Amino acid sequence: MSSTFHGLEVARRALNTQQSALHTTGNNIANASTPGYSRQRVNMTQTSALSIGGMNQSITAGQIGTGVQAGSIQRIRESFLDDQFRNETTKLGYWDAKRTSLSQMEDVLNEPSSNGLSAVMGEFWQSLQDLSANPENTGARGVVLERGQSVADTFHYLSDSLTKIQQDIGKEISLGVQGVNSLLEQISQLNSQIKSVEPRGYLPNDLYDKRDALVDELSLMMDVKVTKTPAGGNSSSQAEGIYTISMLGGDGKEYALVNGDRFNKLGFAGPDEKLSVNTPTPITSIQFFNSSGSPLTTSVPIANESGKVTFSQGKLLGMIESYGYSYTNSGGNEVNKGMYPDMLNDLDKLAFTFASVFNEVHEKGYDLNGESGKPVFILNGSTSQGAAKAIRLADLDTQDIAVSMTVTQNGTVHAGNGQNALNLANIPSMLLSNGVISLQGTADTIDLSSYGLGQNGSLNSFYEGMIGRLGVNAMQANRMTQNSLLLSQSVDEKRMSVSAVSLDEEMTNMMQFQHAYNAAARNITMVDEMLDRIINGMGLVGR
Repeated sequence: MSSTFHGLEVARRALNTQQSALHTTGNNIANASTPGYSRQRVNMTQTSALSIGGMNQSITAGQIGTGVQAGSIQRIRESFLDDQFRNETTKLGYWDAKRTSLSQMEDVLNEPSSNGLSAVMGEFWQSLQDLSANPENTGARGVVLERGQSVADTFHYLSDSLTKIQQDIGKEISLGVQGVNSLLEQISQLNSQIKSVEPRGYLPNDLYDKRDALVDELSLMMDVKVTKTPAGGNSSSQAEGIYTISMLGGDGKEYALVNGDRFNKLGFAGPDEKLSVNTPTPITSIQFFNSSGSPLTTSVPIANESGKVTFSQGKLLGMIESYGYSYTNSGGNEVNKGMYPDMLNDLDKLAFTFASVFNEVHEKGYDLNGESGKPVFILNGSTSQGAAKAIRLADLDTQDIAVSMTVTQNGTVHAGNGQNALNLANIPSMLLSNGVISLQGTADTIDLSSYGLGQNGSLNSFYEGMIGRLGVNAMQANRMTQNSLLLSQSVDEKRMSVSAVSLDEEMTNMMQFQHAYNAAARNITMVDEMLDRIINGMGLVGR
């Protein structure tokens, strides 16, 4: 038979278990607004039954329940939704970085507007049209020089502004890599703490939450894969184990970042300061270092020989594609790519072709002194590299502008002839087919094959193509950012519906556990009355 005090023990266990459940509910309510907190619950299990000898069961003894006990305190988390959220966060980080970079580029170029390069050059061409009607007018000649200076200043402003933003992106990449290294170190430290707790049979839920929050933050920077490894020992079946974190490359390869309490750092193949100097250096690869800073043999090239990006997606890649990267193609040549390097290169081509063509057309005419035209714009070098930054207006007087195509026999300018001014004004719409331009009023042609514009069309169409590509890329980045944001928010809402604290649900649980606790207390009172009757009310016969 069971003990006389069996009922007291069952009620006592019920009191302790319901009290633990109330304490856990209170902890959930207290952390309802804590970022990264996952709600917890007490896993209640019945205690081992007590065998009771049965008078009519000679073979098998009966059993009687002995109550309930508070088992593990488990956090409620769905790892599948965590993986989905991190995948969408990686995409969001990538597209948001590109969107931000392209938005800054659009602000600098400021097209279409009355203050952009297109408007400034339009005013310059218009001043030449006006000069063609009054070729000897000193005021009109002065306007041409002033607006030519404005064109050069605008090229300087655009080149300097884009380079400055590129430098800032380089600094942001350096800070991003430092942040990634800090996250990897913190995750490895949490792995070490969890590894020392789990083998004892405990569930370090707060450490789990901190670690998952760090992994979520890491997934914004790069695409990562999380693998769980058991900690060993007397670990609980609900234990989540140790995280092994790898970076996924665009080529499908995995690169180890965190393995237990060990981690690898990320860095660049060259010094970090290269990213923010006056002439930013394209990134070739990401180098791995051990926790003490010694370089490892493993490195990740940004792109393979065909130009396909092999680095993992995420905010870090979005910034690298904006800042600029390089790779060696199958022919052994180094190729530079990137949104800002490409735009600066196109701007240099435009400035170089504009200045070179203008000078050649200008040299075909005659100034007021009857001399052939001199170069109007000065460039450093014979290639387009750095032309937008280097272009400047030559030191000319108003009489040096060569707008006439004919001179008299005594060498003076033919009065009223402004044919070359029209040729100069028509430069933006001249077709550069096969690199050759035909001039009006003369049989002369100009070969543009060495100027590096690299396409048929005109100066106007080339610049329009630059702005058009920028607009399309910016629209795509905005659209993809919004799509990624909506998807990540949708997954996060599903994740929060599982792991976040609902105050309504917790209040309901509190009432449930409170009633159970009161019932257990009432059970103790009832058992106490029974024992009082047995002890004090029995054994009085014969007195």
